[in-house]
Amino acid sequence: MRPHAEGGLSRGLLLLMSVATGLAVAGNYFAQPLLDLIGRELGVGPSAAALVVTAAQGGYALGLILLVPLGDLVERRRLAMCLYAATAVFLLVSATAVNGTVLLAGTALTALTSVGAQVVVPFAATLAAPAERGRVVGTVMTGLMLGLLLARTASGALSELGGWRTVYWVNALLMVLMAVLLRVCLPRLGGDGERRSYLGLLRSTVAMFRYEPLLRWRSGIAALSLASFSVLWTALTFLLAGSPYEWSESAIGLFGLAGAVGALTAMVAGRLADRGFVQIVTGAGTVLLTASWLALAAGARSLIWLLVGVIVLDLAHQAVLNSSQNVLYALRPEARNRINSAFMTALFVGGAAGSALASAVWALGGWSGVCVLGATLSAGTLVLWGLERVTTGRAAGKSSNTSARDLGRIPATTEGE
Repeated sequence: MRPHAEGGLSRGLLLLMSVATGLAVAGNYFAQPLLDLIGRELGVGPSAAALVVTAAQGGYALGLILLVPLGDLVERRRLAMCLYAATAVFLLVSATAVNGTVLLAGTALTALTSVGAQVVVPFAATLAAPAERGRVVGTVMTGLMLGLLLARTASGALSELGGWRTVYWVNALLMVLMAVLLRVCLPRLGGDGERRSYLGLLRSTVAMFRYEPLLRWRSGIAALSLASFSVLWTALTFLLAGSPYEWSESAIGLFGLAGAVGALTAMVAGRLADRGFVQIVTGAGTVLLTASWLALAAGARSLIWLLVGVIVLDLAHQAVLNSSQNVLYALRPEARNRINSAFMTALFVGGAAGSALASAVWALGGWSGVCVLGATLSAGTLVLWGLERVTTGRAAGKSSNTSARDLGRIPATTEGE
């Protein structure tokens, strides 16, 4: 499962990296459908149990900011292996939790190190031949999104077999396996070779927003896209649990399979990007993202339209995300982890904001209000993409050289030690 000599990736190694990213992020979502069960066993109230979700979000955000940039400073295979091994240990903390405090600590630490997935994604982009980078990133991100979407379904099934702790035990064992396989199968890949302190590395990550216009545009587009995505999946549970659907929790969990269909299209978007259609993929994605909310609005009383809307929205979100990564990973190969850290942090902020807004809007305006919110956020992606095309135009292809000169003028206190 070694990389091909010409710089491409073998199918086996690409599959391993895709599975590894999915398993890493899945651990942050296992608890969501089990909060009531966990709360009863550990003797904590609903509000305290809900803090598990907050702990996962906070831990992941810190990991994106503090750990992912290390991929540009240290040997990346060792970094990925250590993060996966640490995630396994912290999953065991959650699996053996005797009270809510221990579970919260285990959840936060698991989320912190689960950003190993965001070390693997730019790792794959670096190993890929330039002509196949879009396909490779799309494949790895498909694994990540499937892990995110199917985690709730898997946790519900495993909890019925052996209780809520079972899902943590199983995921911990799988993460140990992934750590070993990544150590054996990944090639050694060092940082960019520059001398830089850790604080200098973090300052350089933040500086990427200043010196890379495309990073600013694409971060805004992706943040709004994930906000729209989060609005759907946060409010969808409320819709399906009430009239006219009145589905059970297990049935609602299975609805994630519909989203998985859309996630599988990321590879198609990646192939189109490899053929030079990256801007068309982004533009089409933003249009479909906005249009999907028309179907979702009709889905208030029609399961068919609801399914269509979910699939189209997930397809569109994947197209926007994958094409944006394809653009950004071509900017500065030696700074991919810092660019990925900055981009994913902005993406995460958008997703968290979307979830918070969805809950508030549902209370005020129900499903109709949620659809207006989702459509507005989606339309924002279309507006930002149009502005990006106006301001950068065909000069986007020269962004790498321009930004390299700009970054050369970053003061030593930001870029150096």
